[in-house]
Amino acid sequence: MSKILLIEDDISFCKLLEKFLIKKAYDVTVAFSAEEARLAMKKESFDLILTDLRLPDSDGIGLMSEFKTSNPEIPVILMTGYSDVNTAVKAIKNGAADYISKPFNPDEVLLVITNALKNSEADEIPAKEKKVPKKKENNSSENEFVRGISVASKKLLDHIHLVSPTDMSVLIIGESGTGKEIIAKSIHQQSTRKNNNFIAVDCGAIPKELAASEFFGHLKGSFTGAISDKMGYFEAANGGTLFLDEIGNLSYENQIQLLRALQERKIKPVGSNKEINVDIRIITATNEDLREAVKNGDFREDLYHRINEFSILSPSLKEREEDLMVFADYFLEKANQQLNKEIIGFSPEVVAIFQKYNWPGNLRELQNCVKRATLLSRGNFIESDVLPAEFFQVQKTNQQNSNETFSLSENEKETIIHALSRTQNNKSEAAKLLKITRKTLYNKLKQYNID
Repeated sequence: MSKILLIEDDISFCKLLEKFLIKKAYDVTVAFSAEEARLAMKKESFDLILTDLRLPDSDGIGLMSEFKTSNPEIPVILMTGYSDVNTAVKAIKNGAADYISKPFNPDEVLLVITNALKNSEADEIPAKEKKVPKKKENNSSENEFVRGISVASKKLLDHIHLVSPTDMSVLIIGESGTGKEIIAKSIHQQSTRKNNNFIAVDCGAIPKELAASEFFGHLKGSFTGAISDKMGYFEAANGGTLFLDEIGNLSYENQIQLLRALQERKIKPVGSNKEINVDIRIITATNEDLREAVKNGDFREDLYHRINEFSILSPSLKEREEDLMVFADYFLEKANQQLNKEIIGFSPEVVAIFQKYNWPGNLRELQNCVKRATLLSRGNFIESDVLPAEFFQVQKTNQQNSNETFSLSENEKETIIHALSRTQNNKSEAAKLLKITRKTLYNKLKQYNID
């Protein structure tokens, strides 16, 4: 039975949450202040700490840092009634396992606690195992996957955790620039194949005449220009993972060749009579609707089912608005290292401009924008004068749109349905978007008979 220290100064809410967690088989100790929490920590050990951000005698982030110094292995989840993206970023950067905004539903609490405990157990590796020489080699790739705090990001992370240990073929679907290759790398790094090669291939960059040679290799003299033997991507990825980006760009003929290799797990280099057995995991990605391509006869249905044993949606930046400043801060740290700069952060004006912008290029556009701004900045903070012109052209339009999108003054029912769709039916998040309380939202759902 996992032991939880619950720190919350709202006594009635605290007791309610305590009863719920006990009913779900957790051992709960309650503290109504930071001082009580410190005493509890001295008396016994806990598996998880759940604390309010604002306490009568302390700041939740400060208290978390205090506990993390003495007990770094205990995951801390912060709760707050204030939906503040910057606070969330600060909390995550200071070591919080997760962040949850009030009001929240019971299922959300359980999911966050379960994930935090699961991740904590996964991190408990013996010291000897932590000193693996290859650690440095993988470190940069591992750090490329940034954990977001939005509903869409949490769902993405859950799917990655679920599918990574398996050998299932994964199809990653998402707009250009959403980080599909980073997701693929993350799956590989959490799989049993992590110590073998991860080979990434851009299918759109391969001429169809050379695809067989690129995928399966060739022997010297097998065709004009084959001046030496060449190993193909399949053989290079043997024992590991082969990531095929923009797979929809392959010609129909190349799709047949790929399907045969995936079915038989054998390849034959161009100009060779000898077959080579390959043991690879396939991860593919696309920014187009492959089902539509199948209907139109542009993509083979049998290949589609072969690569789509499990699909993952790579959300756009607009679908994970709460993550915007998490990613911006990460890209700023990266740009500081690459450009040898020491920019501290973003001015409030730039944060506001970022939040109103549509980000058609998604994470790639955000990364480029932050890197350019870091290079141009001369002060401690990134100011609006170093942002590209397009941010100011759309600012007014976006401001009008954002004011209208979730206004309940007219088209009330449609607006509520749209908000629920945006938050994947998470009522707490939908209430925040609509700027109403969760209780008001439930009354509206009942009024309009919305399931």
